[in-house]
Amino acid sequence: MARFGFEEMQAIQRELQEKYFDQWGGLRPETGRDSLLWMMIEAGEAADVIKKQGDGLIIEDSDIRRHFIEELCDVMMYFNDVMLCYGVTPEELEQVYREKHRRNMSRW
Repeated sequence: MARFGFEEMQAIQRELQEKYFDQWGGLRPETGRDSLLWMMIEAGEAADVIKKQGDGLIIEDSDIRRHFIEELCDVMMYFNDVMLCYGVTPEELEQVYREKHRRNMSRW
């Protein structure tokens, strides 16, 4: 089975953005700001699941786990929208992510 990565996520987001272009305004820096704000709200919703349900139920209860994962998916969808709005490619993200990792590995 092929791995699910940013290329596929961004293709999915492009499809969704094209379908709702009239309502959402397309993939441009101006809408990227809104996507970043929505991403933060969705991260808060994921945190609410942790706060209200607790760590154990996220691991043990399939319905709560699915709800938590759905909120994480919402975060990732908006994250990919932000990348698309600002033209950040998966390759650029990988390069900078790996550089950041190397710096973090030697930080302390």
